[in-house]
Amino acid sequence: MDNAGKEREAVQLMAEAEKRVKASHSFLRGLFGGNTKIEEACEMYTRAANMFKMAKNWSAAGNAFCQAAKLHMQLQSKHDSATSFVDAGNAYKKADPQEAINCLNAAIDIYTDMGRFTIAAKHHITIAEIYETELVDIEKAIAHYEQSADYYKGEESNSSANKCLLKVAAYAAQLEQYQKAIEIYEQVGANTMDNPLLKYSAKDYFFKAALCHFIVDELNAKLALEKYEEMFPAFTDSRECKLLKVKEFDSISRLDQWLTTMLLRIKKSIQGDGEGDGDLK
Repeated sequence: MDNAGKEREAVQLMAEAEKRVKASHSFLRGLFGGNTKIEEACEMYTRAANMFKMAKNWSAAGNAFCQAAKLHMQLQSKHDSATSFVDAGNAYKKADPQEAINCLNAAIDIYTDMGRFTIAAKHHITIAEIYETELVDIEKAIAHYEQSADYYKGEESNSSANKCLLKVAAYAAQLEQYQKAIEIYEQVGANTMDNPLLKYSAKDYFFKAALCHFIVDELNAKLALEKYEEMFPAFTDSRECKLLKVKEFDSISRLDQWLTTMLLRIKKSIQGDGEGDGDLK
């Protein structure tokens, strides 16, 4: 069956599902078997959604999954409703990012009501990624990464929480919210420095915190370095720490865009060239 045929079948299923829903609202159906009609409609909406997916009509697939989700909720089937809202969000991601966010938020509301905070956190990350890549709204992406981190912390999933917090810190620094970035890098560094498997990463987090300090104030940066060395002796002998002490920023290798941006800002602050964010052009 070609895509046009799949769409025709999907449209027919949608029409049949709507008839089932209307029939369930009649007085007699409400007394006898109303829920059966709703269940049949749910199945038809889901089948239609999958046919639309095969035809790559993502908006129609998202809408069909949404209809199924609402009926599942009417049947008090919260898990099925949340699953359908997630399916709708995944379909809408390919065509309508804002509608995808709306559907994922609906799923999150259900999951948090059920106490499923880990899976809610996962979907907050998906929303954050949509804001990052599709809608380019970094402030909203940060908010969803922060909410995800809170949920992961509450479920003792500290590693997952730290990954979200590090995304927040990186964006906060780019937005010149240096104190916020510093606090996160220090917090994650302190949480990981005693873990043999994560100890090497702790050095990197203190290094990034120190870079943010240098952009704001060189004296505070020196005091911060002393604090980090006292907290985490392994940081003292690291190459990054030594380079920071002598301000040999140009010697820092393996630069990604974030590091390049931060180092350019430090260079401007040291040279006193006036204001400017030092972002890459």
